[in-house]
Amino acid sequence: MNLTDLGWNKYFEESFKSFKDKDYIVGKIFIEQRHLYGIYTEFGEYQGEISGKMRYEAENTGDFPVVGDWVVLTPIHKEKKAIIHAVLPRKSKFSRKAAGVQTNEQVLASNFDTVFIVTSLNGDLSLRRLERYLTMAYESNANPVIVLSKADLCADIEEKLCQVEAVAIGTPTYVISTVDGRGIDDIKKYLMNGMTAVVLGSSGVGKSTLINYIAGEEVLLTGSIREYDDTGRHTTTHRQLVKLPTGGFIIDTPGLREFQLWDGNEGIQETFKDIQEIAKGCKFRDCKHDKEIGCAVKAAIEEGVLDAKRLESYNKLQRELRYLEGKQNQLIRMNEKKRAKDLCKAIKNISKKR
Repeated sequence: MNLTDLGWNKYFEESFKSFKDKDYIVGKIFIEQRHLYGIYTEFGEYQGEISGKMRYEAENTGDFPVVGDWVVLTPIHKEKKAIIHAVLPRKSKFSRKAAGVQTNEQVLASNFDTVFIVTSLNGDLSLRRLERYLTMAYESNANPVIVLSKADLCADIEEKLCQVEAVAIGTPTYVISTVDGRGIDDIKKYLMNGMTAVVLGSSGVGKSTLINYIAGEEVLLTGSIREYDDTGRHTTTHRQLVKLPTGGFIIDTPGLREFQLWDGNEGIQETFKDIQEIAKGCKFRDCKHDKEIGCAVKAAIEEGVLDAKRLESYNKLQRELRYLEGKQNQLIRMNEKKRAKDLCKAIKNISKKR
């Protein structure tokens, strides 16, 4: 298997230099299930697992391999198995706060060039959710593309397209249908040889159906839709990298029932660049766009230039990010305190032995 076809380039080659003298090879994770990994290598497909040292040294689950990662391996050729020693630095990645009360990073996928944000036109369309997904996409260091699916079930496509373009300023947006094939060729141009895209969207919007259509076969299971409420039964239970006839790859992600940002400063700035631009006209540089005198953003809302709900969404994401940053700083302090305590304990043990 040609590594270049998998997306190997100078960026990863440079990162691998320090491992070259140790009989290691590289591979790309194409599926992850229960701590076992399917890996593409130049020698074919291998099944891998993390080395004990790597597991011990990992500070959190974000250090473990995910689909799309380039990893450093020791191959066991006869058994088509491998031991994973390291993850090469990621060119792009999706991270969110892991579901639950603890503040941990969950990396969903990595090393993709394009983010397809899929939302259906038959009832799923939510501009506020779209703003959240866009923030995540911009933060990933890849290029977002909006895919409006199930066009064959929508009677007011132009109206909904205008609504989307108003919040996704400058983001390429395509209307598609896997029933009549419209818009599919526009999607394929992002999936040529050596290119990788990731598909993001809630359950039932047609992510798996889209991938199967482009693949020309059912590579992913799909769930049926209950017509009375447009709810899809979600069937994808793991992330995987799918090879396509176009030469590229696509990563599916299970529907995100809980989606909390992990990092988003740059993503928010890019997603809400219209508000950022309007805010330059505010009288005060630290204007909160609430009750301040001379607030250009509030004036824009009163004049009908800006939707009040968009400002609410912007403020909500800002509050969420500030809260998360506080939690992350608290976690850093706790880890530093623990390391200092462990160091003191080790020094005392050494002193006792003397």
